[in-house]
Amino acid sequence: PRLTKTRPFPRFPPVYKRRVVEAAGSAQNQKRALPRGQAVPRRRLPRLSPPLRFADQDPFAEANAEDSSVGAGSKDYVHVRIQQRNGRKSLTTVQGLKKEYSYNKILKDLKKEFCCNGTVVQDPELGQVIQLQGDQRKNVATFLVQAGIVKKESIKIHGF
Repeated sequence: PRLTKTRPFPRFPPVYKRRVVEAAGSAQNQKRALPRGQAVPRRRLPRLSPPLRFADQDPFAEANAEDSSVGAGSKDYVHVRIQQRNGRKSLTTVQGLKKEYSYNKILKDLKKEFCCNGTVVQDPELGQVIQLQGDQRKNVATFLVQAGIVKKESIKIHGF
């Protein structure tokens, strides 16, 4: 059709059909010169080592010891955790900061630094907890160390 000023290009582009060329099997079969219809033998998977036996020790002893002592500022650790929400959404929680710090000012700086939203939640067991949107665990840990709020040794990062 002739092109006019009102329509500088055809309204619907032409549909090009792909030509399907039938070869003698897949590319792997052609490389190995197998007759058509015969499958390439699959590779064997390596054997895995037998499962480890923990008869004499409890692998979760350290985690249970930490969980039993979790409280407001237990052992002066700052716990940075992640909580999964819907799908890919997640929350980062910071718990165990000293009460002398202003949680709202720390939160304000964290929100500006990482371009995310957050809030301070009052928990009956844990005290005040900072919540941030997204997985900000490493960012929060480095921020708290650089700001001089906590030492690197007193931060525990939990999750995944």
